[in-house]
Amino acid sequence: MSDVADRLEAEWSRHRPAVFGAAYRLLGSVAEAEDVVQDVWLRAAAADVSGVEDLRAWLVTIAARRSYDVLKSARVQREDYVGPWLPEPLVTGPDAAQQVLVDESVSTAMLLVMETLSPPERVAFVLHDVFSFSFDEIAEVLDVSVPTARKAASRARSRIARARDSTPDAPRSERERLLLTFRGAYLNGDLAALIELLHPDVRYVTDGGGRVTAAQVPILGGQRVAEVMVRVGQGRWRPDRMVLADIGGEPALVCVQDGQVFSVDTLVIDGGRIREYRRVMNPEKLGHLRAVTFG
Repeated sequence: MSDVADRLEAEWSRHRPAVFGAAYRLLGSVAEAEDVVQDVWLRAAAADVSGVEDLRAWLVTIAARRSYDVLKSARVQREDYVGPWLPEPLVTGPDAAQQVLVDESVSTAMLLVMETLSPPERVAFVLHDVFSFSFDEIAEVLDVSVPTARKAASRARSRIARARDSTPDAPRSERERLLLTFRGAYLNGDLAALIELLHPDVRYVTDGGGRVTAAQVPILGGQRVAEVMVRVGQGRWRPDRMVLADIGGEPALVCVQDGQVFSVDTLVIDGGRIREYRRVMNPEKLGHLRAVTFG
């Protein structure tokens, strides 16, 4: 094995979290991000990296270009998606099977905002604000002028700022407390307790992707959502366990039935009550969790 190959193999494990992190932030999919990581590794293994001064930046650049291509083709797939789309859950706590770079930009809330951006805006924002790339480097990835790259990042930053301003936030401790309280009420089928926990204007969003039974539009209103949750939680989808886990850098509930994960739940809190409850049920988005042991 040559010295160049030795260097690449020695440094790959150190840089892989950044490669995966860039792809996941751009695509919102663990499976697609893993495909990008494999593509980057194959490209790097076949290349002469002896003259590459910053190997991490070089690898992330390749990941960004490949993700950009996927993003442009994924627009049609997103339009054909059955029901609400939610990001594929990324385990980031002690249960995580792999090391990843974690910050606010991998949270469910952020990835939902990212989904509203155009592909160039997403790439420009992630490379500049998360990975500190220059606009010269970003322009090269997008094959546009530097002013165009700068404008794309600016538009993305403005939209994300507006979303942050309009989205309630809560400390991690409050999120965990509310999730645990919700878990007790949900498993017990306690309608009154659930109504008390839910904001009157709560939205219940379920992503089944057409693969399992799930509401194809958000369910609205505290009373109605509580009634649906009691019916679902005491019926076919009653979990054996609901495990508190770290998903996308935030507390979440992982629902397990017969030893298999069948949903991952995150929430938005407003004034000490649940303003939005999000449930990923699409089995295609949960397959990678089979290798993870929760609780």
